[in-house]
Amino acid sequence: MITNPLLYLFSIAILVTIFYLLESKTSLRVFKLIPAVVFIYASSMLLASLNLFDSNAEMSAIYKQSKTNLLPAMLFLMLLQVDLRHFLKLGKSLIIAYILAVLSISFGFIIVAILFDFSTQMSGAFGALAGSWLGGTANMIAVGSALHVSEDAFAYALVVDSVNYTLWVMLLLFLVPFASYFNKFTGSSENLAYLGEIACACNLGAKRYWLLVLLALAVSFFTQYLSTLFQIINSTTTMVILASVFGVLASFTRLKNLNGASELSTSMLYLLVALIGSHAVIESFSSLGVYVLAGACILLIHASIMILGAKLFKLDLFSIAVASLANIGGVASAPILAAAYNKSLVSVGVLMAVMGYIIGTFGGLVLGNILIGLSQ
Repeated sequence: MITNPLLYLFSIAILVTIFYLLESKTSLRVFKLIPAVVFIYASSMLLASLNLFDSNAEMSAIYKQSKTNLLPAMLFLMLLQVDLRHFLKLGKSLIIAYILAVLSISFGFIIVAILFDFSTQMSGAFGALAGSWLGGTANMIAVGSALHVSEDAFAYALVVDSVNYTLWVMLLLFLVPFASYFNKFTGSSENLAYLGEIACACNLGAKRYWLLVLLALAVSFFTQYLSTLFQIINSTTTMVILASVFGVLASFTRLKNLNGASELSTSMLYLLVALIGSHAVIESFSSLGVYVLAGACILLIHASIMILGAKLFKLDLFSIAVASLANIGGVASAPILAAAYNKSLVSVGVLMAVMGYIIGTFGGLVLGNILIGLSQ
């Protein structure tokens, strides 16, 4: 059993490194369907269930301190990559499709929460899931932390996310060859050739890791200090909102040109996921199937509204599919789906998914509080 806090952090870092190298340096097909972050969480949770990590005061303190310091730093770096000006160049059809995706997913969460009569704890967990399905795993952690979702409930949400996300990606890729039939059904005549000229929010030049680390830690310290002066709901929510605002504001400055923010924010995300997993010990998965079904129902409601919206606004399959996956899957999968239609459209998937970094946190917080309110 590990009782030393530094050894605990070292073991977490080793675990993250192993799966990062497996995903980035090998050609294992499993990572095409299931992201490394899922394996990191599951492995960390397994080690915790095997009682590898002690629960003494020192271990608990370093867990809380590491999570508190990493969360705002990660959010700032993640949002530093957002470029709203590029997003607005996507055109009316894609922006309508994106807004439709956000609204339909949000509506699906509210309806399903009422139908399945969620408890307060699971409402919080699905609020965290909403953060993921409107943004990504980083937003899921931010929302879950702000809503004080327990590690066990977070584990349920992550499984629901992984299972439904995998099936959703497969379905959308399967539908690619049928785009012409769908477009005929909706009456779409959209010409997407112009989108190939839109650049993604990619950074060029030398990596500036140390400068980015300094900026991220400064933002983390500043947001924690401000959260002691005033609070929005609670201190964690305050830090999450402030870090997000600072990240968006910084993206309008020359700071967005600093290369390396994506790699650093991903590293911090993996560490956060492993830390949360190390405190999750689930005694029973007996009710997990119900929650996976609830997730599937959310996607069914989302798909129905997207199809109706496509018919109403004469949207093509590419627009609604990429908008959907940009929310449900994020940066990891939306570009893949876009490339399945045309390789020159990869940047569209990136831009729409990166926008989720903003929407995911704020949307997840709003939805999470609505779901918790409905459960009381």
